[in-house]
Amino acid sequence: MKIAFTTSDNVHINAHFGWAKKIDVYEVTPERYQFVETLKFEGDLKEDGNEDKLLPKIEALSDCTIIYVSAIGGSAAARLVKKRITPVKAQSEEQEITDVLTKLVATLNGNPPPWLRKVLQQEKSSFLEQLEEETAV
Repeated sequence: MKIAFTTSDNVHINAHFGWAKKIDVYEVTPERYQFVETLKFEGDLKEDGNEDKLLPKIEALSDCTIIYVSAIGGSAAARLVKKRITPVKAQSEEQEITDVLTKLVATLNGNPPPWLRKVLQQEKSSFLEQLEEETAV
């Protein structure tokens, strides 16, 4: 599954979702994690009530399962959830991306908490739906 992190330094989860100019994406499996790409966003991203500026971010995250953020507005969180992307608030802006990834790999090998099991089940259902669509063509 793909996991995203809002970051300003590619080390810490230290950017507000709406204002983030960079979002790092990783592929996470029960065996390991691997960096995939840094999504970059330009322009004036400060809070101004213009919800449309969130659309490019939400669309760019369409294949992600979870996004870790330092902060996120309620409407942005709701829009992500509607797209089956679970926003998770970081413990602090000092929390490191690699620490979260290491814990996620360990959790996938153990007994994931209910919220993560639900996310994983949604991802599996989505994958099966795509597979059925591809084989029906």
